[in-house]
Amino acid sequence: MEINLPEVRAEVEKVFADYELALVTNDVDTLDRLFLDAPTTIRYGGGENLYGYDEIAAFRSARSSQDLVRRLDRTVITTYGTSFATASTLFHRDSAPGKVGRQMQTWVKTDNGWQVVAAHVSIISEAV
Repeated sequence: MEINLPEVRAEVEKVFADYELALVTNDVDTLDRLFLDAPTTIRYGGGENLYGYDEIAAFRSARSSQDLVRRLDRTVITTYGTSFATASTLFHRDSAPGKVGRQMQTWVKTDNGWQVVAAHVSIISEAV
């Protein structure tokens, strides 16, 4: 298996950037499109455990559009072969001083392009 083939990594970096823009602008249609529409798709959030695409989509449509801007740090995208990737990043929000968010996503290349099949978001106290 080849890790980080340049052309595959570039594809995932692009779709990760698309996801980030959709997240901070509350573009729910794009966010929904970037998650695999399947009952096996999972998203663990800061205050919710979502099982299946339907729960994830319902969360997105009800989520507040306030306080979404964030700064990413230490983003690592790793591809495995041509159809599997992980994306990990830290994030900071001005509204949460002293806290650091952590986000991990598992991406799979489907007939509809790259889509998230599992995601985890959490926030912890920032190390001093």
